[in-house]
Amino acid sequence: MHRPRRPWRRSKGLRAQDIRIGIDLGGTKIAGIALGPDGTTRAETRVPTPRGDYAGTLDAIAGLVATLEAEAGTEGASVGIGMPGAVSRHNGLIKNANSVWLNGRPFAQDIAARLGRPVRVENDANCLAVSEAVDGAGAGERLVWAVILGTGVGSGVAVDGQALTGRNAIAGEWGHNPLPWPRDDERPGPACYCGRRGCLETWLSGPGLAADHLACTGERLSGEQIVAAALQGEPGAAATLARYLDRLARGIAHVVNLLDPDVIVLGGGLSRIESVVAALPERIAPHVFSDAFDTPVRASRHGDASGVRGAAWLWGPES
Repeated sequence: MHRPRRPWRRSKGLRAQDIRIGIDLGGTKIAGIALGPDGTTRAETRVPTPRGDYAGTLDAIAGLVATLEAEAGTEGASVGIGMPGAVSRHNGLIKNANSVWLNGRPFAQDIAARLGRPVRVENDANCLAVSEAVDGAGAGERLVWAVILGTGVGSGVAVDGQALTGRNAIAGEWGHNPLPWPRDDERPGPACYCGRRGCLETWLSGPGLAADHLACTGERLSGEQIVAAALQGEPGAAATLARYLDRLARGIAHVVNLLDPDVIVLGGGLSRIESVVAALPERIAPHVFSDAFDTPVRASRHGDASGVRGAAWLWGPES
């Protein structure tokens, strides 16, 4: 059953092109939103993800779109979908998705056929970047780099409000690059599920933070517990958080040296902690190959809704 999170007043008389629907296909839930032409939310709902069930995933998305259109009082609206992984430029199949039942499937074609209209599918981190570039923490900036720090680590790039996907559809795959300027005690780094060692994701994800704390203190805490203890002045947790911020700063600086974005937007759990965001610029600066570093580092404006909003904005005003 598709259950709206709260009731919305139906907007009568809206044309299909006035409404943009966004779908955020996550590992545990599928969220949907309908945005009006001014970016206001006209409808919003979510359902559990049918894990391991490809056909069920298509069914769930089709049901969400129908529900959102009914609530928004329109039909035939544009649909954008953000998801883990990417559509291969080589064969049109999904690759690199940690929702593994999607890999090797013609997802974009299948959902477009199911809905009877063109659908734009993009990596979820790129959707975050688009959302924050259009009307979020990066609004008004030409080149926005958005970082997701959560159970996994990724990033997305938006240029002039549009996702930069890249020739191989892997632009922004920051989490599967090595930790820059590693110290001797950081080599070769933790094993990563991608088959390599020392990927940024193994250091900067929530599980990576917890693993580092366990290795250094013998104390088993979640990432959230470590940060909370650090902010209360507990020495072991404070040392773990300091190591984390140093590694995060090195990882960010590496991209600044390559991309030189106009703004860096942070999403995920740590982005909600103001003191953590505020501490980053001075840690990044020593690693940047420049006489000055004044790039703003900001928390995402739309928080957990950035991904689903960005999916809707994959269809821009010119569409």
